This record gives sequence, structure tokens and C-alpha cells, in this order.
Amino acid sequence: MKRLSLLCLCALVMLHGLEGALPQSPSYGERGSDLGMQVFQQVALSKPLENVVFSPHGVASILGMLLPGAHGDTRKQILSGLRYKKNGPYKMLKKLHKTLTAKSNQDTVLIANGLFSQESFPMKESFVATNKANFQCETRSLDFSNPEKAANEINDWVNNKTKGHIPSLVKPDMLDSALTRLVSVNSIYFKGLWKSRFQPVNTKVKPFKAGDGTVHSVPMMSQLSVFNISMATAPEGLKYKVIALPYHGNTISMLIVLPSDEDTPLSRVIPHISTATVQSWTKLMHPRKVHLAIPKFTADVEVDLEAPLSALGITDMFSQTKADFRHISAESVHVSKALQKAKVEVNEDGTKAAAATAAILLARSSPPWVTVDRPFLFLIRHNPTGTVLFMGQINKPTV
Repeated sequence: MKRLSLLCLCALVMLHGLEGALPQSPSYGERGSDLGMQVFQQVALSKPLENVVFSPHGVASILGMLLPGAHGDTRKQILSGLRYKKNGPYKMLKKLHKTLTAKSNQDTVLIANGLFSQESFPMKESFVATNKANFQCETRSLDFSNPEKAANEINDWVNNKTKGHIPSLVKPDMLDSALTRLVSVNSIYFKGLWKSRFQPVNTKVKPFKAGDGTVHSVPMMSQLSVFNISMATAPEGLKYKVIALPYHGNTISMLIVLPSDEDTPLSRVIPHISTATVQSWTKLMHPRKVHLAIPKFTADVEVDLEAPLSALGITDMFSQTKADFRHISAESVHVSKALQKAKVEVNEDGTKAAAATAAILLARSSPPWVTVDRPFLFLIRHNPTGTVLFMGQINKPTV
């Protein structure tokens, strides 16, 4: 008998876009982010010359939603990948979600989770209740025997939750009219206003050397301001710069990673990055007045999650014969598709209180330039919990 189908999908948007105290042991935000960062590393290394954008927290959220429905080895693999404790991390996940979606973040971060089930599919009450409690998860019944109509309804939900930036996530051919029983969706929308805004008048077309060595003319934003900066070293001795650009409110920052040596490819630095690495940067950082120049860019990328998650040991949930989601339903289901779609847009937009930084722009001596004119890595990090909401490699900025 064919096992029924379950889809796990993430729709993520980061738009416009390290001082928080962190515990010594990894938080649940960091544990989940670490797995997502490992997935990102595999995708980025398989596409070393392409732009890749990704949400580590989005992957952790989807797996966290499946966890209360999983049993046996399927559950063990998810717990192991996320480094969660065996007895269930639900209180911590509930607390993490509550922190990330707090009123203080609502103008910046919107996280939505949905379970779209086939009409008459008998989901267990405990599975639905746990996801509602932990993730404020919405539940909706659809008729998957009409894949086009069902896909449209899910896409309308995603389009609404991402404020129109991801209008389409599900294709009708992903839905099996006879076998699809559940589509699990995580959506993250992020719009951060720079604490120190880039003035559009300072944006100039400058050269950017792409990963393949070609030189492109790109709009480069610049400003003279004080940023937290550090120099870090990978285990093999590679040095790289880290620059923190805080967003308004100071709870979320963009971290930009740039190899110090122009001849060092970004792909040699990426395998070194984990939440522990990021936490170590916060101890090395110091404020410095610099001329910072970074490109405006937009990137829109879809990532299939099955291969990288399987490579990390999370395999059974994709297997028709091994998947064990008995706590979702008495009917046997497996994950037939797991994908994430992310869109990133970075431009000059900043906080309305931009004038507050004017006083520090009067330099007694000429500050150095930090110019991000070659492939770089970025991370969007919620400082208090260490959660990495987004990360990406930009090889060729396009607007």
C-alpha cells in the first residue's frame, strides 16, 4: 500500500535590511539554527558561484512542527539533528516562538505557521493542540483531490503572510490528488530598518568582483558611522572580517562576513560558521568609526531540503517504508516534499531617527574604508536568543 503524502514548506522574506547576552550552553534558538546552518552550508557549497538565501530558523520550525507527530527512529533523527532533549522541548519552543513574535518585534518579524489537511483526514487532537500551543499554528481543511484549487488556497495564505513578496510556494503538481493528506507551512517575514540609515544620495555605482572573477557594476551604499567590527580566524588560519549592522530596536542585527584576503574564496570560510562561532564574534567585536560600503541586492531562491537533511541523518521521514508519524494520524504518512523559498532585499531604508547619528559623523582623523566589493556572507540574528533567522551568500548582487 502506498504511504500517504505530507509536504513541508517554508516561505521566507527578509526585506531592507551583537550585543545581547547569551547563555554559555546553546539556547533552543541556537540548536535549531545550527541544524539550519549546516543545511545552508551544504547548499552553498554545492552552488559556490551562485547567490543562496536561506532561513535556518525556518527549517527548525518545520521540524519542530513535525516533532510531536513523530515516533521511534523518525523522532530520534529529528531530535538528534536539532540537538533537542529526548523528553520533548515543547516548553522551550513555545518560549522561543513567544520571544521572536513579541510585540516589540511585530513591526520587524512576522512568523506564521499553518497545517493544511485533507478534508476528513483524522489528525490526532494532541498533535494539533501541541502545534497551536507552541507555534500559534493555524489549521485549515482543503480538498487535495483538486490540486490546483488547494495550491491556490495555500499560496494565497503564504502571499498574505509574506505581504505579497512570495506569491507562489506550492505548485499543483506537488500535490497528489489521491495521496496528499497534510501540507505543513512555515512563513517568516522580516523587515528591518537600519539603526543608521544609508542615505540614497551616497549610493554610487561601483565595481563588484563576483565569485567567478567577473567584475560587475552594482549600486553600492555607503556611510560614515560607528559599527561593531572584529577580525576572526578560521581553524586553518584564514582571516575574515565581521561587521555588525544593527536594525532599529537593537534586538536584531545583520552580520556581514568578508574574507580578509581578496584571493580567499568565500567557500573556504562558510564551513567554519556555526552559532558557537557567531557567539565568539560578540566577544571580539569593538566599535570603530569606518566608511562602510555594501551593495544593494535582491535574491530569490528556492531550496529542496530533502538531500541536505538526509545527509545530516534525517532520512526516515522521507521514506515510504520507514517514516513513523503515528502521532499525527492512524493513517501512515511520509514527507514527500520539503522545500524552502526565501526572498531577500537589502537597500538604504533605515530608521526614522536617522538624524540621531549625525553628531558622530565628524571625524578628527580619516576613518578607514571597509568595502564589501566581493562575495560575502550575511546572517540576520536575533541577539537575545541567538536565533539565526536568515543567512545567505551573495556572489553577484542584483537589484
